[in-house]
Amino acid sequence: MTMQNSAMTRNWPHGKDLRTGRCSETGRIYLITTCCVERNRVFKNVAFGKIIEDELRQSDNAELTRTLAYVVMPDHLHWMFELIHGNELHSVVRRVKGRSAHRINKIVRRTGRIWQPGYHDRALRQEASFETVGNYIIYNPVRAGIIQNIDDYPLWDAMWINRKRGVDDLGHKRAT
Repeated sequence: MTMQNSAMTRNWPHGKDLRTGRCSETGRIYLITTCCVERNRVFKNVAFGKIIEDELRQSDNAELTRTLAYVVMPDHLHWMFELIHGNELHSVVRRVKGRSAHRINKIVRRTGRIWQPGYHDRALRQEASFETVGNYIIYNPVRAGIIQNIDDYPLWDAMWINRKRGVDDLGHKRAT
């Protein structure tokens, strides 16, 4: 059975049903988690994880989001961002997932789902410490035992941590 057929016949959780009646708010900070089909470890291949990073950057460049922090785990993504310009949360997430799946499938010359349908989202209140929440998500590889030091993991970033010289915290060139 191909991944596409398996994904189509699987009894998926009703993630979309959870969002029925919910609305997106411009300027709101969201934390989303989305998983690969059957928790496949697609992003163990760092090159595929870099595609996710690129799609997050493109979402920022298209002024759909302002990414605050993310970590691409081997089988899922945690992404904290501000929703901007009146965009719908589900549309932004669908765009990142769809474009990344298309690019990965093109590389491996196949069709089918990369991502499970739906995602978990949490709207963060202004009282929440975004930095605390962001640090928690970027340290997932350490807690999962993948690495011992977060600097050894290539697929994460947070806007308040300066990892690269001459580039802002999320990979955009700094004005000189």
